[in-house]
Amino acid sequence: MREPYFLWYLALCHLLVDGLCAAVVFGLTGSGELLAGGIFLYNTLAFACQSLTGLLADRIRRHREGLALSFGLLALGALLPVPVMARIVLIGLGNCLFHVAGGALTLERNHGKAGPLGVFVAPGAYGILLGTLFPSLRLFFAAALCLAALVLFPLSAACGVMDPDIAGKREKAGGGKGDVLAASLFLTGAVAVRALGGSVVSFPWKQGAFLSFLMVTCVFAGKMAGGFLCDRAGARRAAWLSVPAAALLIAFGSSRMLPSLAGQFLLNLTMPITLWLLYRLMPDMPGYAFGLAAAALWPGAIAGRFLTLTGPARWIFVLACFLFGLWAILRAGDGAERAGP
Repeated sequence: MREPYFLWYLALCHLLVDGLCAAVVFGLTGSGELLAGGIFLYNTLAFACQSLTGLLADRIRRHREGLALSFGLLALGALLPVPVMARIVLIGLGNCLFHVAGGALTLERNHGKAGPLGVFVAPGAYGILLGTLFPSLRLFFAAALCLAALVLFPLSAACGVMDPDIAGKREKAGGGKGDVLAASLFLTGAVAVRALGGSVVSFPWKQGAFLSFLMVTCVFAGKMAGGFLCDRAGARRAAWLSVPAAALLIAFGSSRMLPSLAGQFLLNLTMPITLWLLYRLMPDMPGYAFGLAAAALWPGAIAGRFLTLTGPARWIFVLACFLFGLWAILRAGDGAERAGP
C-alpha cells in the first residue's frame, strides 16, 4: 500500500459493509423457511461467488470502480423497499464485490508484506457483531457507505492508488506450475477444513452482548496481528506458533471462557497468513487469490452443520482439521516465501 491512509479507509469500509449485511440479514422478518432461505442465499452470493468474481476482477483491473459499485449495491439493498429475496441478492453481491475489490487493492499494494491484509480483514468481525446485535443500525451503515463512496476517488487519487494494473511491478511466484497448483489446492482445502472443524465446536459460556464482544475482540486481534507476525517470523514459524496451541485450546477448552478466547486469538492469526500465501503463489491474480480463500469457507461451514460430534470424536476431529491446516501452510510456505524480494 503506497499510503497507509487508504488501507485504513478500506478497513473502515470493511466494518461498515459487514455491519450493513448483518443488520439486513438479522433484521429480516417473515416465516422461518423464508429467513433460512434468505440466509443461505446471502452466504452463497457473498462467499461462494468470490472466486468467480475475483477471476473477472483480475481481467478487468478496475478495482476502485468495483468498490464504488459494491457500495451502490449495498446501499440499494439496505434502502430500497423491495422484496426480501431482492434485498438479499443486492447485499450478497455487494458484499462479494467489496471483498474482492478491496482485497485485491490491499494485496497489490502490500509491498510483499502480510501485515496490511490483517488490517483490512480484521474490522469485519466488529461489523458483524454490531449488525447482529443492532439491526436498527442498517440505515446508519448505508449512509456511512454512501459517504465512503463520495470520498473513494478523491482519496485514492491523493494516496496514489490510481494504476489498476501493476502486473509489471509484481514479484514472481516460486516453484513450477505443478508446485504452485498443489500448494494452492492444499491451502484452499485447509481453509475449508478449518471452517469445518470450527463449526462443530460450541461455546456455552458465550451468553450476552459483553461476552460476544470479548470473543469478537480476540478474533479481531488475531486477524490484525497475524499478518505482522508472518512478516516478522515467516509463515511457517508463525503457523507453528499458533495452530497447535489453537487446536488444543479449542478442542479441549471450548466450554471455558479463557481457553476459548486464547484459542480464537491464535486460530485467527492464520487467516491473513493463508491469504498472503495464496497471493504469493499467484501474484498476477490478487482478486482470485483473495476470493478463493473466502469461497472455501462456505462449503466447510455448510458441511459442519450436518455433523454432530461429542466427546473424544469431536476432539479428534477438531485436532485433525487444524493440523491439516498447519501441514498445508508448511507445505506452501517454502515456495511462497521464496517468491520475490
